[in-house]
Amino acid sequence: MANLISAFSAEQVERLTGLSESQLRDWDNDGFFTPAFAAENRRSPYSRIYSFDDLVSLRTLGILRKKHKIALQSLKKTAAKLEQHSGRPWSDLTLYVLNREVHFKNPSTGRVEGAISGQMAVPIPLGSIADDLRSKIEESRSRSLDSEGDFEQHRYVAHNRRVVSGTRIPVESVMAFWEHGFSIEQILREYPSLTRKDIEAVVASSDREADAA
Repeated sequence: MANLISAFSAEQVERLTGLSESQLRDWDNDGFFTPAFAAENRRSPYSRIYSFDDLVSLRTLGILRKKHKIALQSLKKTAAKLEQHSGRPWSDLTLYVLNREVHFKNPSTGRVEGAISGQMAVPIPLGSIADDLRSKIEESRSRSLDSEGDFEQHRYVAHNRRVVSGTRIPVESVMAFWEHGFSIEQILREYPSLTRKDIEAVVASSDREADAA
């Protein structure tokens, strides 16, 4: 996990890509899309952690499914073809859509062709998904300094669990990393939108609750 430049939980991926956690779980289970970090026991906490490349790929797949109405079976066939040209086809290759078929710029020939049909075309580009995601991530990470070190709880945020103010990060998730021996610096790498003050507040709150028990 420490080798990942950025790490995103399934809940964060759901918010940034528009895909549901059940979709992510199903795609992992059937081998269509496995996250960068996947624990052998998928029922354990934090068993699915996604990299930024995963995020770009999943956002691409979400657009292909929802906006362009491309069937999942077709995407699976497309993936098999595209993987002949790149190990990360959904984030590395330049992709297009025409007549509900994914086209790509063949790195060997420089020509745009249908992933399944192989037919040449002048299709409509998907756009810069990575740049769009970076903007969304930066927006989601922007917080008021007044919210540092505080917690909040809302009915429709994180299933009504207590979260760090200004984020959707559950307090219990941060505490789980701490209890597993992660340092403050390591937790900050997992949750870049948090601050040292946030994590110290989580630990202090847990200590108070333990003393009161």
